[in-house]
Amino acid sequence: MQRIILYISIAIMSISTKLIAQETKSFEQQAKEIAKNIRTIAQEEKKALKEEVEAIDKAVQDGTMTKEQAEKTKAKIAEERAKNIETKIATEEEKLRELINGNLTLETKNDTVTTQNVFSIKKAKLVNKGEKRTTSQFVFATGFNNLVTNGAIANSDFGYLRSTFYEWGVTWNTRLSNNSNLLHLKYGLGFQYNILHATDNRIFEDTGDQTVLTTYPIDLKDNKTYFKNVYFVLPVHLEFDFSKTNEKDGKKIFKSHKAARFGIGGFVGVNTNSKQFLRYEIDGKKIKERTKADFNVNDFTYGLSAYVGYKQTSLYLKYDLNPMFKNNAIDQNNVSLGIRFDWN
Repeated sequence: MQRIILYISIAIMSISTKLIAQETKSFEQQAKEIAKNIRTIAQEEKKALKEEVEAIDKAVQDGTMTKEQAEKTKAKIAEERAKNIETKIATEEEKLRELINGNLTLETKNDTVTTQNVFSIKKAKLVNKGEKRTTSQFVFATGFNNLVTNGAIANSDFGYLRSTFYEWGVTWNTRLSNNSNLLHLKYGLGFQYNILHATDNRIFEDTGDQTVLTTYPIDLKDNKTYFKNVYFVLPVHLEFDFSKTNEKDGKKIFKSHKAARFGIGGFVGVNTNSKQFLRYEIDGKKIKERTKADFNVNDFTYGLSAYVGYKQTSLYLKYDLNPMFKNNAIDQNNVSLGIRFDWN
């Protein structure tokens, strides 16, 4: 337990250092922009697919295409659109990784004052209006990631500062009481990306029944060599929100995410893919390798998570109750600690 507390303390100090080195607002703006790009990509591709399917249905009605041809064509274009989404979102995922590692340049926009003025006008108009009982948020979280081995994180096989995670998704927040703003049920869906950078020039190797770390014969680029698991998850939290409840004309006005709050709960999910990325040089040539396989990773995940913070920003902790690999001799459970943003 003392080792876990030590690890959490080190992680909190590291997060604080990163926050001092870069403005939180600038980080938040860039994260929002990347999230918006991801949503736009999915919306555009789905819209294009819908239009193509409608054109095929019309062709069937006009008699220029048989139903069998239409079904085959629909399956083909659906696969193409899915590949388009995966390819385009991969670019945005790389931007997120670079942002997390502090490699993106923080930008200041010339229209900041104008934007703030617009928001202040909107807030002035809504000052006397409360929220609906159920609101929605876009959630983005990022921080450090590692594996708990034999109940400890000390002497880990993975770099503490290089191993990271990020998570994004949509949540719905429902106030549970008619007369109190304290208790909320928060539930949603999203994606978790757990990334591990092994130390000592090692990589994961599938030996058939187990997945173990082995030394690679060529010198690897530490920051560009990593193992990534992606999960589609359904999180549920009981949230305690201490936002002030106002009253006007005898009517209570409720607003959330305006003060201190904390949530406790968990998540269940399914593994969508596991990939290992290698980067090295041979005779001056830069080599990149990407291997997509199951690596004996558990198909499903479930765990506990909690957050505590103020307004939209929180300290976030999540822990997988099931081991990452199916049949390894020693169970290793994923644990993550970082910061989380809930944008109404």
